[in-house]
Amino acid sequence: RPALLDHAGLAPTDRPMDPVTGFSALSLPTARVLVLGSMPGAASLRAQQYYAHPRNSFWPIMARIAGFDAASPYGERVHALTRAGFAVCDVLRSCVRSGSLDSAIQAGTRVPNDFASFFAEHPGIRLVCFNGAEAQQSFARHVLPTLGVEGVRFVRLPSTSPAHAMALERKLSA
Repeated sequence: RPALLDHAGLAPTDRPMDPVTGFSALSLPTARVLVLGSMPGAASLRAQQYYAHPRNSFWPIMARIAGFDAASPYGERVHALTRAGFAVCDVLRSCVRSGSLDSAIQAGTRVPNDFASFFAEHPGIRLVCFNGAEAQQSFARHVLPTLGVEGVRFVRLPSTSPAHAMALERKLSA
């Protein structure tokens, strides 16, 4: 059976992948906790909102921690979260990836955000929580070696992605 080709004559696996660019941080200068993901997934990129996939457990978890309604409009959730002292950002500013999975990030394409400036603008950050392994690994490899911050604790948490099969209560407990 012949392979299906697109209008450019390429099979799906032969197409070049497009660069993916993330969002600006959600933060106030008074933030105390920084939650770092790796890179927004396809649903988030389409919606132009952090953690927009309907089965991602980020907003339900943060709503319970910070005391807001997870079903409220995005702007209200962002306001409540940042007023509670949380900042949200991704480790990567850009990368090349097909789909939404971190495992699909093409080697050698990870470009980190400017965390030296971020920490200078947010001097109260004392805890950085990595939303999954890729965020922690990319930060350790591409950011930490050149970042001079003291008094900050780093903790890897289970990914809130629906691809990370774990019950909401276990993720919340972690």
